[in-house]
Amino acid sequence: MSDSIEVGGRTLATDEEGYLEQHSDWAPDVALAMAAIDDCELTDSHWAVINFLREYYEEYEIAPAVRILTKAIGKKLGKEYGNAKYLYDLYPQGPAKQACKYAGLPKPTGCV
Repeated sequence: MSDSIEVGGRTLATDEEGYLEQHSDWAPDVALAMAAIDDCELTDSHWAVINFLREYYEEYEIAPAVRILTKAIGKKLGKEYGNAKYLYDLYPQGPAKQACKYAGLPKPTGCV
């Protein structure tokens, strides 16, 4: 059973956990709408993680699990981003899981 989200007059299909069915449906306004549903206001720090995930997915065609995300983002963006506490403060539902959803990516492997 598929659900959906309304964004800018468009109805986008999502799975039961709110992940986009079609990766190509993503746009920044989609991330903002998903975050609003979770009562989360996206800051520049949130966007840095979202943009990193989208670039990672484009290169590797997989959404990274949290351990890989923490290590890879620390290498690219700096040590302050590359620690689990910082990422969990931004994304309390789980940095890989929640940030991937906002980035329009599939649920990372290893996330339950």
